[in-house]
Amino acid sequence: MRVLITGANGFIGKNLAVHLHERKIEVVPFTRDMATERLPALLDGVDFIFHLAGVNRPQDPAEFDTGNAGLTESLTQAVLASGRAIPIAYTSSIQAERDNPYGQSKRAAEDSIAKLAAQCGAPAYIYRLPNVFGKWAKPNYNSAVATFCHNIANGLPIQIHDPEAVVHLVYVDDVCKALVGLLDAPTQGVQWPEVTPSYQCTVGELAAHIREFEASRQSITTPAVGTGLVRALYATYLSVLRPGQFSYDLTPHGDARGVFVEMLRTKDSGQFSFFTAHPGVTRGGHYHHTKNEKFLVLKGRAHFGFRHIVTGETTELITSDEKPQVVETIPGWSHNITNIGTDELIVMLWANEMFDRALPDTIAHEV
Repeated sequence: MRVLITGANGFIGKNLAVHLHERKIEVVPFTRDMATERLPALLDGVDFIFHLAGVNRPQDPAEFDTGNAGLTESLTQAVLASGRAIPIAYTSSIQAERDNPYGQSKRAAEDSIAKLAAQCGAPAYIYRLPNVFGKWAKPNYNSAVATFCHNIANGLPIQIHDPEAVVHLVYVDDVCKALVGLLDAPTQGVQWPEVTPSYQCTVGELAAHIREFEASRQSITTPAVGTGLVRALYATYLSVLRPGQFSYDLTPHGDARGVFVEMLRTKDSGQFSFFTAHPGVTRGGHYHHTKNEKFLVLKGRAHFGFRHIVTGETTELITSDEKPQVVETIPGWSHNITNIGTDELIVMLWANEMFDRALPDTIAHEV
């Protein structure tokens, strides 16, 4: 398959091109520095058009008309001249519902697309997109999300005029998924699909999320970044980091036994760390009432000892890096771990709760 992308060097265009290349689809780019007279030639052999090009922050408001309505009219005329009913998807804006220069130009472009579908029978898909955010968006241009991420990641101030103002958002990967999906099930006539999921939050909440991402590098406490809006915002925040910001330091706590390093804390899913032990060293020697820990030996050979704090019953087990095996602590059983190998022991540790010095739930007890 061969597709044309107008605005191929733009924010959505770059992301869409990557998704299409993953499906081995040939992309014909049309960019801002190319004359509209080239459009008829570019359409040769094209099976689908993604019309993403547009102007949204011009120095001269007259550019709205040429960059949105004018370009779209040139594109539709080129399609008509080709004599083929090439399917076309157009990324319009929710601003098309408003009576301002930008909205008027987007609405005029929509009319051109609808007219094309009526004249030649080409399937047409018009998306009135809200604010789109994601990787490769330009700060101070594409969206407030891009601006907030860039400024906060680089220690720059952000401006919030109304923290209670509501913003409507869609994530660029979801936009690309919707657009690519059109290739599999073309229809007839004009369709007005929507990108899902869509999100709503206040400007203040948006800024708070992004500030928390930045702060998490110092606190090593991550917010819940695995689903929904926060997942997408976190990916967007990370995408603005420069190579020199790809890493951050942790604090090792060392003594004669080895070192202990906390890697990551979560608010409701515990924390991750690792520790080392020199040959012959024993660590632990305590029990928990409620806390649970899971140990995984990454390097070396370890002896785990357990003693029931009431009955005195004991048990033991040996594990090593030769066989991945999780060893769990059991409430009411004291436990320790001894390096019985000849090399340094390295053990990964997960605890189901963050360590609280005021309520450590860690009571010394002989094993």
